[in-house]
Amino acid sequence: MLTLQRVSVGYGDAPAVLRDVSVTVRPGRVLALTGSSGAGKTTLLHAMAGLLRPRDGAVTVDGQALRDRDHAVEHRIVLVPQDNGLAPILTATENLQVALVAGGVAAAKARQQTAAMLDRLGLSGQADQLVEELSGGQQQRTAIARGLALRGGVLLADEVTSELDAGNRQRVLDLLHDEALRGVAVVFATHDPEVAAACEAELHLVEGRAEIVRD
Repeated sequence: MLTLQRVSVGYGDAPAVLRDVSVTVRPGRVLALTGSSGAGKTTLLHAMAGLLRPRDGAVTVDGQALRDRDHAVEHRIVLVPQDNGLAPILTATENLQVALVAGGVAAAKARQQTAAMLDRLGLSGQADQLVEELSGGQQQRTAIARGLALRGGVLLADEVTSELDAGNRQRVLDLLHDEALRGVAVVFATHDPEVAAACEAELHLVEGRAEIVRD
């Protein structure tokens, strides 16, 4: 279980972006992280992912203080970043397979899981295309496919439906809820109120503070 207790986060010597944030990311639920542009959604996800150390308060995973990104990976915290984080000179298939093999999945199984996940995201036809040749929406879906294929215990997704049409947006939401059904704790940052309404819980960020809208 991932828990933030009175966490304050910022960059360098600048004032804190977020102050006194407390939330528990619960297995089996999808938590929408909402707020205007610049409200701190990405900052909070980075703290949850071990990329930012809090100035105050504590981020704990399974009762242990989260040390850094490597520690988060050890605890199966998967981050799908807003900029997709894909290698542009690799194909969609290669991006997934490299991540899976690096995570200890055998090559044959990685190929099987990659094909299945790309198919679930409607990307079978783009499997062998370089990422740099894909549209923005196709790149988003490839990043989501990679994140889902890693089968983490906590899945953090940052604005991953912003470039998707209505059909693919719903496809992604369905997949995130499927992850929750298998016991994954999902945190989904979004500026889309309709997407947020489809999640079980909502944490809204405003002026550096966090407010539970639905729990």
